[in-house]
Amino acid sequence: MAINLQKGQRENINAPKFTVGLGWDTNNTSTGTGFDLDASLFLLGENKKLVSDNHFIFYNNLESPDKAVIHSGDNLTGDGNGDDEQIKIDLTKIDDAVKEITVVVTIHDADARRQNFGQVRNSFIRIFNTDTNEEILKYELDEDFSIETAVEFGRIYNRNGEWKFEAVGAGQRDGLEKFVSIYQ
Repeated sequence: MAINLQKGQRENINAPKFTVGLGWDTNNTSTGTGFDLDASLFLLGENKKLVSDNHFIFYNNLESPDKAVIHSGDNLTGDGNGDDEQIKIDLTKIDDAVKEITVVVTIHDADARRQNFGQVRNSFIRIFNTDTNEEILKYELDEDFSIETAVEFGRIYNRNGEWKFEAVGAGQRDGLEKFVSIYQ
């Protein structure tokens, strides 16, 4: 049975292979332009910086060098129910230098399209067992991010040999570039 997390809550993952599912719904009528939300992952070392440029996983770099993290690709509309984007993670393959995986969702071209996360609803991140499809945990973001164009949904981190998930739910208004500048 899946654990529903609250902001700031942490939980053990207890699965060597799992999938991160991200979902959201948008209010397309508010700006007259379709939304394109993008999931990105930053694979960080002990210093909270990218292990290498190739450890930034997004729509133009779908796999980590060790093939431990594989992004399903960019969903340009977010239409439909369930996960809008998925990332498979195999901790048995992950580079020993990776100590944290930060999961961020951004709105592509948000400023030009006059869009923000205040126009996005039903956002969630969930982790499920890749082999059995059993949901391990889920975090539903219920805040109103009225000016933010990027949100850190959660982070997966290694502490004392155990991989855990933290429900973060922290937004900022400077888009993906801000996260890149923080973690590079």
